[in-house]
Amino acid sequence: MIVLFAWPYNLCANLLGIDNVTIKYAGAFLFSTPFMLTILHGHVTMALGAVHRHHYYKWMHEDTPLTYGLLFHPIFVKTRFRLIMLVISLMVLPTAYLLGI
Repeated sequence: MIVLFAWPYNLCANLLGIDNVTIKYAGAFLFSTPFMLTILHGHVTMALGAVHRHHYYKWMHEDTPLTYGLLFHPIFVKTRFRLIMLVISLMVLPTAYLLGI
């Protein structure tokens, strides 16, 4: 899933001439993560329904905090958090371009 959503960011970085692999891959990871979390959230909603979704997130976060529960932390399902991650990743591109990294 990450590769599926990361290639547009990587392509834009290549078009801008950003050659630093660390910046490109870190930005691509930040760019693709909100989309992946949105799809995961949608799958849980379709499987359980909107009424029982929060019970599942609570169960996953409390019983398995360091394994699969990490992806179901309450902050990850917030749209605000996902939008902030997307904006931060999009701000990395012009910053890296202007700094000539």
